[in-house]
Amino acid sequence: MTDENPANQLMKRRKFLLCTGASAGTTLLAGCSGGQDETPTAEQPTATPTETPTEAPTETPTPEETETPVQEETPTETEPSLQEQYPQLSILSPDPENAQAANRVTYTKSRTDREAHYIRNHYPSPSIDIDEWSVSLTGAVGEEVELSMDEIKNDYSTRTITHTMQCSGNGRSYFDPQVGGNQWSFGAVGNAAWTGSPLSEILEAYGAETGDGMWLSVMGGDNPEGKDVFARSIPMEKVMDNVLLAYRMNGEPMTPQHGYPVRLLVPGWYGNNNVKWVKRMHVMDMMLFGNEWEEPGAPEDGQRTYTHWQQYSYRIFPQGTSANHNRQIETFDTREQMESDEVTHPYMYDQLVKSLIGHPGEGETVETNPAGQVEVVGVAWAGDDAVDTVEVSADGGESWGEAEFFGPSRGDYSWRLFRYMWTPDSAGEYELVSRATDNRDFQQPATVSAPDDDASEEASITDDQYPWNTKGYANTAYMPHGVSVTVESS
Repeated sequence: MTDENPANQLMKRRKFLLCTGASAGTTLLAGCSGGQDETPTAEQPTATPTETPTEAPTETPTPEETETPVQEETPTETEPSLQEQYPQLSILSPDPENAQAANRVTYTKSRTDREAHYIRNHYPSPSIDIDEWSVSLTGAVGEEVELSMDEIKNDYSTRTITHTMQCSGNGRSYFDPQVGGNQWSFGAVGNAAWTGSPLSEILEAYGAETGDGMWLSVMGGDNPEGKDVFARSIPMEKVMDNVLLAYRMNGEPMTPQHGYPVRLLVPGWYGNNNVKWVKRMHVMDMMLFGNEWEEPGAPEDGQRTYTHWQQYSYRIFPQGTSANHNRQIETFDTREQMESDEVTHPYMYDQLVKSLIGHPGEGETVETNPAGQVEVVGVAWAGDDAVDTVEVSADGGESWGEAEFFGPSRGDYSWRLFRYMWTPDSAGEYELVSRATDNRDFQQPATVSAPDDDASEEASITDDQYPWNTKGYANTAYMPHGVSVTVESS
């Protein structure tokens, strides 16, 4: 970066003439290396719970919330085991690191601690020297640059957005028949405050083409030689709205497993879009598509494919179907894609409405209070949309009671805490489930379909069934997410 004011560099904006069958910036493959603002506040519940679950830990304000300066440090080379670093997680695989919340108590808090936030990695976390790390900006821009971490942090404004980040495979283990991949149950979702630089400012500073039909393809720096580059294409209208290059998590430097030193933060969208260890950003007039983004040669010769995680994976495929690639799509709302014929195999972008009960936990025994009630506490979220209502049932969905929201407001992309004062008919065993509805009246379905049911074949939510799909993505069915509890009279 020169000493010139980045804003003045907008004058360098150049025009791109597109040839038939070619796209802006796609010839640069060879030689490549790889909203809602929220100021966190102290938690002041809007209502005081009648009874606070005894297992719920007290939330400690982050350094950012208390305005205490944080001394950034490069993670040490010698680190404890993954389980020692994340004692609140259940490890699914240590290499690459994949882990989910071990206890439902995670979902009784408005913010998720770093140590309790799930981890999803495709390759092992790379060892990175922050002083040597840079992020390249290429493609349809007025000036191609290599941005140092110092420039990313200091040359642009700083925003903090609390985002409910969820692995698109969360709930996969509840599919029957079972599908491959990490068997996530309920715990691959967390709610953290992410701090970083708005990508809109960076793109504007270097004269990027940001109009209709443009995309930003972002590549991670974690792929071993010969492996597919983890890369995702984000539509420019979303990028310019609220996407960040994030470098802090809950006011502290991110851990290596969460993307240190910099990751993409795409508020409201599934975790697969939030690329870790960002190495390259490429402005183009389509998503990653076609032979231009698949290098020739065999894997043993170092072949790197850029389209895999965009076109072949992170989409809803019914049984017996294969990838139908798209250069462009018109809607980035996952539910709308599922309900329409525009996209044959929906892409995992905007999150579907969902809720989880945090207390009581699975298999717990609880006592009623003097009024004969048990407090049910949980969280609900809806991606780019807002959660309108949450209901709770203790009889398999035959009858429902409406829960109330409580706790602090952390912005449009944060989950909401809910509670429901439940009056059991008698002591005994119960199955508690929660069901959320968003502001567009989309509601969680009851069950997951079989592979040959209409819902699965059409990749849509039909007859109160979520579609079984070959990758096990985006399961929002409330019945398999319920908790079994035993009630004892006080």
